[in-house]
Amino acid sequence: MTNILDDIRKNLISGNISKVKELTETAISENISAEEVLNKGLIEGMGIVGEAFKKCEIYIPEVLIAAKAMHAGLAILEPILAKSGVEPTGKVVIGTVKGDLHDIGKNLVAMMLKGAGFQIFDLGIDISPEKFVEAANERGAQLIAISSLLTTSMPSMRTAIDILKKSDTRNKIKTIVGGAPVTQGFADEIGADGYAKDAASAVDKAKELLGKL
Repeated sequence: MTNILDDIRKNLISGNISKVKELTETAISENISAEEVLNKGLIEGMGIVGEAFKKCEIYIPEVLIAAKAMHAGLAILEPILAKSGVEPTGKVVIGTVKGDLHDIGKNLVAMMLKGAGFQIFDLGIDISPEKFVEAANERGAQLIAISSLLTTSMPSMRTAIDILKKSDTRNKIKTIVGGAPVTQGFADEIGADGYAKDAASAVDKAKELLGKL
């Protein structure tokens, strides 16, 4: 059992998509629980990828291919996990703010969060402040993750947080912001609960904000 989970991690890290899918199917056929395959195989593997990315030992292309391998495994596990009632680490609404069409960084954060066991609701790009809050309330999300790559679109982050502060669910939903022009100082200024400089840091901050560390 241990060996196959080790193999899942190793092949995920190296981005071997077909092998991760095959090993995940084999693990399930050998009666290893989907939850254990998820936690000890896929999530631990993506955790190693995230740490390597933070240390600049690997770069975005390697992270993206590892994430694709992780998704191949998740595709096998998700129907089983849904039937067994296993709860995700948390629910996250993510998107790029109104006036900004960039999505590479946002997509990377979404992949890393999913790899850490979060359920992701990706709204896409050019998302209005109202839509972030509306979607979080509709989905029962505990976290709103907002990305901006343009200084001209950053005010929309403030607006989204202001709208959330005025809603009845403010104490139930945390906010995290990020993107090239965004800083910790700006996050503090607009009242965001968290800031992340990169995708791997976003996972750590999301877990911290939701009390999962």
